[in-house]
Amino acid sequence: MNKNTPLNTAMHPDLKTEVAIIGAGTSGLYTAYRLVADKKYTADQVQIFDMNSKLGGRLESVIMPGMNFWGELGGMRYLTSQEIVTTLIEGYPLTEKDPNKRIPVLKDKMTPVPFPMGDPTKLIMYLRKERFKQDAWTVVQGEGKKLPTRYYLNDDNFGFSSDQLFNKIIYDVLMADSWVASTYGSKIIKGSTIYDYSFELTSRDWDDIKPKLVYNFPNSPYNKRKVNDIGFWNLIKDQVSQEGYEFLANAGGYYSNTINWNSAEAFPYMVGDFSAGTIYKTIEEGYDSIAYAVANSYMDNQGACIWSENKLLTFTKDHSSKDTYKYELTFLNLKTNTEWKVYANTLVLAMPRKSLELLDQNNFFFDINENSVLNNNIRSVIMEPAFKILMGFEYPWWKELGIDSGHSITDLPMRQCYYFGTDPETKNSMLLGSYGDMETETFWKALSDDKVLFEVKAAKSASLKELHQLNDVQATKMMVGEVMNQLRELHGNDVTIPEPYVTYFKDWTDEPFGAGYHAWKAGYSVKNVMPYMRKPVADEQIHICGEAYSDQQGWVEGAFCEAEKMLQEYFGLDRPIWLSPDYYLGW
Repeated sequence: MNKNTPLNTAMHPDLKTEVAIIGAGTSGLYTAYRLVADKKYTADQVQIFDMNSKLGGRLESVIMPGMNFWGELGGMRYLTSQEIVTTLIEGYPLTEKDPNKRIPVLKDKMTPVPFPMGDPTKLIMYLRKERFKQDAWTVVQGEGKKLPTRYYLNDDNFGFSSDQLFNKIIYDVLMADSWVASTYGSKIIKGSTIYDYSFELTSRDWDDIKPKLVYNFPNSPYNKRKVNDIGFWNLIKDQVSQEGYEFLANAGGYYSNTINWNSAEAFPYMVGDFSAGTIYKTIEEGYDSIAYAVANSYMDNQGACIWSENKLLTFTKDHSSKDTYKYELTFLNLKTNTEWKVYANTLVLAMPRKSLELLDQNNFFFDINENSVLNNNIRSVIMEPAFKILMGFEYPWWKELGIDSGHSITDLPMRQCYYFGTDPETKNSMLLGSYGDMETETFWKALSDDKVLFEVKAAKSASLKELHQLNDVQATKMMVGEVMNQLRELHGNDVTIPEPYVTYFKDWTDEPFGAGYHAWKAGYSVKNVMPYMRKPVADEQIHICGEAYSDQQGWVEGAFCEAEKMLQEYFGLDRPIWLSPDYYLGW
């Protein structure tokens, strides 16, 4: 797997190209790769521009000194149900009869490996200063009893785990709508106990349900409202009380899942991505390999170029070359602080919300007086912060608790930690403290803005010289101290936790990203906004695509699906032969 993709930090004043793609994240790279692989354009007619010095957008895999495996600072896994990303990594079956013989799509070989979620009999849940094993709820249920916690839940919610309670809410709301119950009731299943619910709804089914689903609870202030127009916090509180909401937000592990986003979009997300039985995988060479592999397949063509460290400032139709090229783009070359022009007939803005907002908002495309609908729709998503800190330890101290992999969950501001792995030779081990989603952002921001950084320490196979090369990505000393306090409180006195020898900190709220991932706001018609964003103005050849305005927010697959639909709708590309004809790409 080659991650030495050549990036061009220079300029080519008055460069002319057919398609200018802004953003070398997964949607921009995929767009370029498909346009050239499909022979729609030659590679010199498709050029990619990015202000960053690396590829992959919000994917970033790193190897820490003293460890011979990859850690993840950004996106880190995929679901086997996500067909585009799975096929690009694993290839596609030669025939239906022989699904194990797979034909590669990209030239770079990636090694799919399980993303272990650990053993719930060992992993910890630490809530309101009380420590449980993560299977504590089901163990007690198996004995015919209910697990008491320090949450004062309603009688009919008492004893449910957070996963079970999410499922109960979604079941109750779906089945209270008589149209849903009669049309899809056979796929919305109540099991043999009060805790068991399952959903066999496909993505197509959900897309039929989401715009129509009505909230039918006569004593509620939201009665007869579209679920699409109700915030998820509002709905959860209405169903299970504010205390029930606190339990779900804390025990679920992610505040981002329970913020007041669009309830209709939250339903399939909660029962699909975060339910029991979901199969996660990752790439042995680091999850950002998917971006490099797609980039390399594009770069394999003569004339291909990724102009890195070149920031788009604005674009206009008013220019001297307009007889031959529709748009004039002004870039700032960050290395020389010099502006230069590029001319193109089509623009693909493969960018999240914040990056779009950083462009010149007074130009003809973004001008609120000219295009208020675009301005409104750009703000249809919530920007969700994400802070990640990787920590290197000299041995896997969590093994003393019988923990091998997976994540422990807490209501402390750290929220979760992932036990990433151990180098078999050095025994140096990596842990991910993952937090900063929504309400904990200000807690960590106060610590990450401090000036005194963590001091690295020499470790086995990790010299100080090597470690000092990471000085500019260390978390602050105060932040590490706070994380260590929380790790010790989460894990209890049964284990002695040593100090780390190195850290690696990433704040995805920094520009140009503005967020780790996105969520649809309540009240927006997602069914209309998604296709609108792929071509916001009818007579302009300007497209927007990426994870932010997809129905799989937070996933690479969302970025790929939006790019694929844009390519088929507006560039005339055929569905790729490696994508099964019945795989549903969404609205």
